[in-house]
Amino acid sequence: MTIIAGLDIGGTKCAVLLGRVDGDEIETIERIQFLTPDTPEKAIDHMTDTLDSLIKTHQVSELAAIGISCGGPLDSKRGVVVSPPNLPGWENIEIVRILEEQYSIPVALQNDANAGAMAEWRWGAGKGTENMIFLTFGTGMGAGLILNGQLYSGTNDLAGEVGHIRLAEDGPVGFGKAGSFEGFCSGGGIARIAAKMAEEAIQQGNPPSYCDNLEQLNGITAKKVGEAANAGDPLARKIFSIVGFRLGRALSTLVDILNPEKIVIGSIYGRQQELLEPIVLKELKKEAIPLSLSVCEVTTTGLGEKIGDYASFSVALLALEKAQKRKNAGSV
Repeated sequence: MTIIAGLDIGGTKCAVLLGRVDGDEIETIERIQFLTPDTPEKAIDHMTDTLDSLIKTHQVSELAAIGISCGGPLDSKRGVVVSPPNLPGWENIEIVRILEEQYSIPVALQNDANAGAMAEWRWGAGKGTENMIFLTFGTGMGAGLILNGQLYSGTNDLAGEVGHIRLAEDGPVGFGKAGSFEGFCSGGGIARIAAKMAEEAIQQGNPPSYCDNLEQLNGITAKKVGEAANAGDPLARKIFSIVGFRLGRALSTLVDILNPEKIVIGSIYGRQQELLEPIVLKELKKEAIPLSLSVCEVTTTGLGEKIGDYASFSVALLALEKAQKRKNAGSV
């Protein structure tokens, strides 16, 4: 039985976790969450203090590894957080070196999409697959790629940045590009589409249920639009038909290029599966290579809302595996 730690670093919140690994199974011992401090130095100090407290509370005699899941861009090979847009001030922070020096155990860093992909592959909906795509579909849209039974991160950790792909010449802005995959298929993107359509509807004297007047435009969220759509609001349902169409079109491209066994989609897709799935599958059948689509299943996450926790644990196991490979190579 092995005890590992996970650090989940987000723009709003951070979490520190202890986990118990027994064979292929993992169990969370304890999880502590707090608001992300305003500087990387304060954040790292708070995380290590919290981890030290957990180690003491649970009388952990030996911590095997630490895994860090964080928004990119980052350099996983060097263990450096480069400059995530949702983490101001985190410029070239050598977080792996800092933690390795403090704890003298293997430490690894991955972006949240890659970490989520590994978690779903080890313990969730992608378990048992050789080729799997994980899509975040939350605040943003990113992908983690498991290809030929291992994580594929690209030449400089930028593989899987599918949110930047342009799906239309014009449209909502996401990932700094109008009409992008992230523009259409993300929490922020859905809110922007909904605000534009609500403004037009209000001006025509037919406000949707999720926004009564122009003063409420800035308060529109994907959650509110989803609730309205599920309650039968016609404009909200139209918005999700647009999102589903674009998601299906993007998935068809991924199916054609990568020929995966599974595409696992997180967050919003799971919450709004009933609305989105029929539209997505219709577009996939229309656009994807039939033989490729015949071996690919599109599904929600197996880990649900706990994926962030398991994501950091998957990176800790990656750190252990890399350390073992270095040890084996040195003994040859």
